[in-house]
Amino acid sequence: MKGPHRTARLAAGFFCCALLMWLAGCAQLVPQTIALRTGWPQGVPQHVELADVPFFPQDEYQCGPAALATALVYTGVRVEPAALVSQVYLPSRQGSLQVEMLATPRRWGRVSYLLSPHYPDMLREVAAGNPVVVLQDVGLMSPMIPQWHYAVVNGFDYPSGTLFLRSGTKRRQEMPFTAFEREWMQSGYWAMVVTPPDRIPVTATEEGWVAAVLAMARSGDGEAATKAYAAALQRWPDNLPAAIGLANQHHARGALADAVAVLRKAQQRHPQSVIVTNNLAQTLSDQGLHAEALAQIEKASDPQSPFAGEVRATRQLILERMAQRKAGNR
Repeated sequence: MKGPHRTARLAAGFFCCALLMWLAGCAQLVPQTIALRTGWPQGVPQHVELADVPFFPQDEYQCGPAALATALVYTGVRVEPAALVSQVYLPSRQGSLQVEMLATPRRWGRVSYLLSPHYPDMLREVAAGNPVVVLQDVGLMSPMIPQWHYAVVNGFDYPSGTLFLRSGTKRRQEMPFTAFEREWMQSGYWAMVVTPPDRIPVTATEEGWVAAVLAMARSGDGEAATKAYAAALQRWPDNLPAAIGLANQHHARGALADAVAVLRKAQQRHPQSVIVTNNLAQTLSDQGLHAEALAQIEKASDPQSPFAGEVRATRQLILERMAQRKAGNR
């Protein structure tokens, strides 16, 4: 009797070791899914599905335009995937690069925000009503030949461990959390959201959002940039780049009083900022308030400042305008 019991104990010990090794292997394969089992994001419901997210079945190799159209239309932009092909699709690669995916929504007055590579951030965005564009390698059966694919996550169900996606030709693709992570992790967990300029993603950081807005502002959509900078200042009132950006947008459209108002508030919060003082002096002079402008620019006179050249140029402009006014009054 002694032998069989000992064999059973050894077998049980081997089974436990095998189970632990299997669990450790799973954790290595899908570490973020494993973490969700014991650390579901606080405040995120266990079931969400954004049923009104549109669906565009993709043409061959054109998952990028289809995914972007899905995200853009959801934010109110009227566009079809065909209109995005020339902006996103690269025939030589038979696909779309991430840089094009991020750049294209900016041309439509929307902000592209790159998420941090974490499952909880993706889930938080979906729960907040923001479908998430993700990049997957769906060719894992042939690991030497990646098959990159863009899809849109529009929901999840934690009890069943299922994600819902708009993907390829499937309006409602259901994927286990684990299977999705295995494909998603190959891209470095790449994910982005597309939002209207006045809607900040729930997981956005101050630095990340302002950088995304600066990138959008370069596209030339002044109205969208104005809204995005204003949204940034509403959430982060002390953000200096957002204040300067908003004032610049007001100035560019001739709203000098609005620009001055923004710059005065910024100066109160950042009295040592040479850029704010210089821009305030410039704008005051543009309003014809040359004496006040000169008093402001004198505050910024510091030969050691990296902006000393700009300050000298602004001061010279103010003095020339004052001389012209004086000559005109004779």
